[in-house]
Amino acid sequence: MSAPGGGGAYSFSLTTFSPSGKLVQIEHALAAVAGGTTSLGIKATNGVVLATEKKSPSLLLDTSVLEKVAPICPNIGFVYSGMGPDFRVLVAKARKIAQAYWKVYGEYPPTKVLVQEVANVMQKATQSGGVRPYGVSLLIAGWDSHRGQSLYQVDPSGSYWAWKASAIGKNMVNGKTFLEKRYNDDLSLEDAIHTALLTLKEGFEGQMTEQTIEIGVVTVPTPEQMQEKPGERLPPTFRKLTEQEVRDYLAL
Repeated sequence: MSAPGGGGAYSFSLTTFSPSGKLVQIEHALAAVAGGTTSLGIKATNGVVLATEKKSPSLLLDTSVLEKVAPICPNIGFVYSGMGPDFRVLVAKARKIAQAYWKVYGEYPPTKVLVQEVANVMQKATQSGGVRPYGVSLLIAGWDSHRGQSLYQVDPSGSYWAWKASAIGKNMVNGKTFLEKRYNDDLSLEDAIHTALLTLKEGFEGQMTEQTIEIGVVTVPTPEQMQEKPGERLPPTFRKLTEQEVRDYLAL
């Protein structure tokens, strides 16, 4: 008897390869990501922008509790497409990893280090019995003194890549095509925010407002800000834009 969605009996097993060399449950997890709302990230010359649709399933829901862009530590933020509860678990794990790193080294982790640790968490879920893959893809933006600003994508398999610009979710293909046409290496952060909004608008259903869009930005600190004063931490480089700031960008 074949399992629904293809893959035969191998659809029910996470840790067994199908004869074609696939772990079918990972493909199902990617299908969950493809059914999620569109999210994207763009790397600029002076920062990184993360943007996503934030749609409420009901008019009665308090939208202030919805969070799709999540700060992990002062220099790194996440956005996701896929299953919200899985994202919440990964955010909690990532924050613990970042705090553990800070306790040992006295600084927050470089972006690539945190990406590798989160990717390891997701990969372990593909190689253990009694669990399933995380049904999310992540876009991770950050800044550190080693590599500067960077943008990574992590998939349910635990694979990760560094990107100049990427899109995930239901409008991923059109979003990437649009970004390929609009992206250039000289893009400033302000232009990247406008490009992100235009990309989301391509496949957006309904009206784009400050309540249906969420944006996070990574900014590159100035040399003056880089000079750490005794007893003070470096200023945060990642933050979420307020609803007023999003409204102002939409009005342009």
